Amino acid sequence: MANRARDNADEPADFETAIAECGFGLFNVFILCSAVPCLTAMVFSASALSYVMPSAECDLDLSIVDKGMLHAVTYAGMIISAVPWGFIADTIGRRPVLISGGWLDGFFVLCASLSQNTAQLMAFKFFDGLIICGPFAVVVSYLAEFHGKKHRPYIMLFVGLCVSIGSMILPLLSYVLLPVPILFTVSSMKFRTWQVFLAVSSAPSLLSGFLHIFLPESPKFLMSQGNYKKALDSLQRIYKLNKRKSKESYPIKHLTDPTPDRSDDIDGTGRPSTLQERFSRAKRKFIDGFKQLKPMFSSPYLAISLQVYCLHFCQIMCVNSVRLWLPQIFATMNAMDTLGANDTSMCAVLEHNANAKSMDEEEKRVECALVAS
Repeated sequence: MANRARDNADEPADFETAIAECGFGLFNVFILCSAVPCLTAMVFSASALSYVMPSAECDLDLSIVDKGMLHAVTYAGMIISAVPWGFIADTIGRRPVLISGGWLDGFFVLCASLSQNTAQLMAFKFFDGLIICGPFAVVVSYLAEFHGKKHRPYIMLFVGLCVSIGSMILPLLSYVLLPVPILFTVSSMKFRTWQVFLAVSSAPSLLSGFLHIFLPESPKFLMSQGNYKKALDSLQRIYKLNKRKSKESYPIKHLTDPTPDRSDDIDGTGRPSTLQERFSRAKRKFIDGFKQLKPMFSSPYLAISLQVYCLHFCQIMCVNSVRLWLPQIFATMNAMDTLGANDTSMCAVLEHNANAKSMDEEEKRVECALVAS
């Protein structure tokens, strides 16, 4: 379809026809590379603390409950922000969410690296989860909306690959950085190795926000908003990079979609929308979004949805129970083995952690030195 010459350049084209004419090339490679830091940032946000815990538990005097809460607050932020982020992305666009979300998430991760106590670290990790949920969810739609039917099925494969790469980079980074003894003071604040590690883990979020500045808004989203002029401009930019031709040579001059053309109102070339009109439009979209959830709570979808939710909940619970606590378990096993414990099984480790509160200061100091090393 992309190689077929159009008989009539003035004939309106739908999105699939328009994106197919752009082909696959340099632009697609750049947008895929820009998505890698965003997908990696999600892994870092969810998993970084599991590598920090063994080093930070003595500095922050963390109990087993504190560790569990620190793991939980990030996911609490993700759960709370899931629906609002979806509404924002469908209202103001994918690109603003990816840019602002990347910068904000990087900011909160940097703030977490400056934390001097448990409450500060917990608060900033909550905001980290609150923010990162938006870019991670939006980037999948953003990628799919820049690819035609031929390449779109491979997007989820690419997303899974990037998440796996992020899951490999994080332990390698911790292996290289965390054993290095770092301690310096700025004013009254002390900074240690685990804080430097957290600061480094903010790089993917900041890089993601920076790279998406150079990318256009999704033409699919713009068409759904009735902004055909900007949608056509986005498609022309893709065509120019992929085909190495001028924007004017793009064979499609007009777009068509079920949404009425509102380009003049949106671009400000016609009568600008009043604040009340924009608020009414946003309110209507918000209500329509909730109406779309209604079928999920009626037959036959309710029973099927509950089964899927239950399976997914059990799967995530099992995976996270191992993934988030494994570094802590290994550190405790190593400390027990060094101290001459005869039993370093999983049950013994759990019992040791449960009895950690009853340890005196000297025992805690010795174990902390072993865990940190």
